[in-house]
Amino acid sequence: MQPQTVNNGTSAAGPVKSAARALDLLDEIAANGPGTQLQLSTRLGIPKSSLHALLRTMLDRGWLQTDPTGSVYRLGINALVVSSAYLSADPVLARASAVIDEVAAATDETVNLGRLNGPDVIYTAKRESAHPLRMHSPVGRRLPAYSTALGRAILSEHPVDYRTSLIPDHIEPITTHTVTDKDRVLDMMVVAAEVGYAAESDESCIGVRCFGVALPFARPAVDGLSVAVPASRLDTRREDLIVETLLSVRARLAVEHGNSMVR
Repeated sequence: MQPQTVNNGTSAAGPVKSAARALDLLDEIAANGPGTQLQLSTRLGIPKSSLHALLRTMLDRGWLQTDPTGSVYRLGINALVVSSAYLSADPVLARASAVIDEVAAATDETVNLGRLNGPDVIYTAKRESAHPLRMHSPVGRRLPAYSTALGRAILSEHPVDYRTSLIPDHIEPITTHTVTDKDRVLDMMVVAAEVGYAAESDESCIGVRCFGVALPFARPAVDGLSVAVPASRLDTRREDLIVETLLSVRARLAVEHGNSMVR
């Protein structure tokens, strides 16, 4: 049987070129920041002439906006509207909100919720510490899962072959302390699977130690919770408190949800 085609002749089973380019444009600006038409054309590998009409359409529809000169394009208000709708409708965020508050209150530190997306984790919620903490992890930020405590905890619950496939042979460091040896990272995930949590120091943010656990809302896990604390404020007693709090919450959720949440 031949696949159905849409009006422009593109196979219904394949991507629509114009839609794919629009999404690529949004992804590029979200990941690497605003740019002029020429800069975006170069970054995306799209001819400047082809990009012009796309930019104008997305500008008119509110997906993009420009600076006062009209030459630099950045995300528009519709990106916020759709993002807000996603966050409001997500079942994990609804169930995890009280848990995030609980962990933040118990540890008095910054708490992040994140979701596995390919080889990365995307931060989906955050509670700031009452103490000053310079850690750039806003909601929506994407980081390599294998270089974060939260991501390693999630990946530790996946089959070894799968998590191995997500880690590149050459790991690009986030900081000068990021572990870039693939075998060492895999060993860390083995340990995380055994003890129930993962940890990292200075690998995603200098001066910060993070502890993460996978949340048992799906099997294997796709969401995780982490606590970030400045190394200068961390001692054995505080580390034990953070780890015990995360493991306790994880165990309770496993009982409450039976590892059977439908996504």
